[in-house]
Amino acid sequence: MLESYVTYSVLPASDLQRATTWYRDKLELEPEQTVEGGALYSTGTQSKIYVYETGNAGTAQNTAMCWLVPDIEATMAHLRERGVQFADYDFPGLKTENGIATDSMGRSAWFQDSEGNYLCLTQQT
Repeated sequence: MLESYVTYSVLPASDLQRATTWYRDKLELEPEQTVEGGALYSTGTQSKIYVYETGNAGTAQNTAMCWLVPDIEATMAHLRERGVQFADYDFPGLKTENGIATDSMGRSAWFQDSEGNYLCLTQQT
């Protein structure tokens, strides 16, 4: 039933003003719509990100959202120029080289937003 519907990501922020500034300055995203306590962004064709203010922000230690990108190195270089720092991992099942992990699905790189959410870039194989 749900396979034909568009999804969107919901990300918590402990400080919405700080988060919207970070998304603007680092990721070059401007809210499509703002409501009290939240900001809605559009990315891609129909993709949406809703960032909302809550005290639970930054508590999840898992990947909250990924962007599918055609050239991970170029995207990372652009974001690094804007001050985004990519994580390096080295443990069983996940090792990065220059911030990129490779597996059977493709290549991925992780970074955190201003609120501690883990975000990801993925270039599929």
